[in-house]
Amino acid sequence: MESGNTIWIEKYRPMVLDDIVGQDEIVERLKSYVKSGNLPHLLFTGTAGIGKTTSAVALAREFFGDTWQMNFRELNASDERGIDVVRNQIKQFARTAPLGGAEFKILFLDEADALTSDAQAALRRTMENFAQNCRFILSCNYSSKIIDPIQSRCAIYRFRPLDRAAISSELQRIAGREGLSITEEAIDAIVYVSLGDMRKAINAIQGAAIISEEITEDMIYEITSTARPDEIDDLLATALEGDYEGAESITNDLLYSRGIAPNELINQLYRAVIRKNFDRQLKVEIISYLGEADFRLSEGASAEIQIEALIANIVLTAERYRDQAGEK
Repeated sequence: MESGNTIWIEKYRPMVLDDIVGQDEIVERLKSYVKSGNLPHLLFTGTAGIGKTTSAVALAREFFGDTWQMNFRELNASDERGIDVVRNQIKQFARTAPLGGAEFKILFLDEADALTSDAQAALRRTMENFAQNCRFILSCNYSSKIIDPIQSRCAIYRFRPLDRAAISSELQRIAGREGLSITEEAIDAIVYVSLGDMRKAINAIQGAAIISEEITEDMIYEITSTARPDEIDDLLATALEGDYEGAESITNDLLYSRGIAPNELINQLYRAVIRKNFDRQLKVEIISYLGEADFRLSEGASAEIQIEALIANIVLTAERYRDQAGEK
C-alpha cells in the first residue's frame, strides 16, 4: 500500500478530458477546441480540488500528444507573485516557438489571483503580444481578483463543486483498483468532509486505507478531524434548548478531546444551521453570530473565548425567542 499525501492524487489524475468527472459541460466545450485545432486564452475559476489544473493538463495532452511536455508549462503564481515572474519566466516561454510541429504552446498559470496588480497589467500585454505563439490558461479561486482587461481576453469557465455521484464513482474506482472495501456510509462521510473537493476526498480515502483495507465512516471522521453531522446537530439542539452547560460540554469534547479545529467547528455549525427548518429570524441571527466569530478568529482572537461567546449568543437568542413566543 502506497503512502504519502499526494501519491494517489497524482496516480489517479485524469490523463485525458474524457476521464474528468463532474464537469461534463466544460469538458465538452474543451473537446470542441481540440477538434477545431485552435484555442483562445482561457480563465478557469472555482474552488480548490474540482478539476481546474487537471483540465488544463488534459487539454494540453490532447492538443500535443507525445510532445505535450515540450509545449506546456505550468507556473504557480502564489510562489512568485510579482512583476518579475511575468517579465522573465512567462515572457521567455511565450516568445519562443512551439516544438514538434505544434501551432502554439500553452502556459498554465495556476492561482493567478495571487498576482499583484502590476504583474497582472504586465501579463495583459504579454498575452496580447505573443498570442500567435502561446495560449494562456489562467486558474483562480476568485475571478473578481483578476483585472477586467485580462478577463475580457479570456473565455471564462466556472467550475462547480463536484456532486455526490462524481465523487462516489471515483472513490469506487479507486477502491476497486486498490483492493479496498468501502461502505456507502463511508462514501457519504467523504462527500460530507470533502465539500465537492476531489483532492480532499482522495486524501481521505488514502488516509483511511493506510489504517485498514475496510473503510468505514468512523475512520473517515477520525482521520479528517471532522465532527459527525449528528454530533453537530446535537450541539445545535442543546444550545437552542437553552442548556448552556450541556452545549459547552459537547463543544469542549469536540475541540479538546476530538481535536476539531475551531474554524472547522464554525463551518460545520453553519452547514447544520442552513439546512435546519426553524424560525427564519432566529436562523439569520445565528448565522450572523457564526460570521462574527469566524471573522474574529481570522483576525487572531482567542479561539476559546470566541467559541464560548458563540455558544452563549445562540443560547441567549434562543431563550429570547422562546420568551417572545410565550408572551404571545
